Amino acid sequence: MFELSKQFRFEAAHTLQREVAAEGSRRIHGHSYRAEVTVRGVPDPATGMLIDLGLFERALAAARDGLDHHFLDEVPDLGPATMENLALWIWRKVEPSCPGLAHVTVFRDSNGEKCTYFGAAA
Repeated sequence: MFELSKQFRFEAAHTLQREVAAEGSRRIHGHSYRAEVTVRGVPDPATGMLIDLGLFERALAAARDGLDHHFLDEVPDLGPATMENLALWIWRKVEPSCPGLAHVTVFRDSNGEKCTYFGAAA
């Protein structure tokens, strides 16, 4: 069994309704994010690959393009722009093109935060 991961970065702005530190969160503000998408499985005997890295990159580029330099409050099907919802949104975007998708992790490195989504079946 193998795992193969690929990362991408994106910059985005949002607002957020919170109980703690609420004033700054309600105003439009931005973050630098990093996402890691991991597939798990057994390599194809003919190719020796879990997934063609070109196809993997194409799937991640589509997700990145939907988030990078966007106002997250306006991204369709995202909901409140939490790390949880970002991980789920990325999962939904890449899952059709990434067989064996195992998990999606969203990082905010500047704050030392991360959130991982393992899929509904996990």
